[in-house]
Amino acid sequence: MKALVTKLIHSDAGFAPLALRIPIGITFMAHGAQKLFAWFGGYGLEGTGQWMDSIGLSPGYLMALLAGSSEFFGGLLLLVGLLLRPTAAVLAVTMLVAIFAVHIGNGLFMANNGYEFGLALLAASVSLAISGAGKLSLDEFISRRFK
Repeated sequence: MKALVTKLIHSDAGFAPLALRIPIGITFMAHGAQKLFAWFGGYGLEGTGQWMDSIGLSPGYLMALLAGSSEFFGGLLLLVGLLLRPTAAVLAVTMLVAIFAVHIGNGLFMANNGYEFGLALLAASVSLAISGAGKLSLDEFISRRFK
């Protein structure tokens, strides 16, 4: 068990992941809050669920709950650096779904509702999944306790 926990959370990445964790975590949390709580101009679970149903992601309410939860709670975990690798992997999958289910047909640029923003979040998520949380993270704190 100790080896598994150490492998999952240990990182030698230093402080570099912190530069991604903070802005990407905040961004994911804000987008998740739009879906879950209708904050920041979002439509909440009902509205987001109806929209997801309309584009073929059914059942829409469940899909909105899953996407919103992965973004909001995943963003929170990125911020504090807890279970970062699995969290970043879930967020990467969430971005792949967003890119291919919603944005790919609109081209690259955000001005046309394209996939450029999703692609940037995907890249940051994959980078964090590879590097781990680095310094100033709960993963690092826990990892030191398991040594």
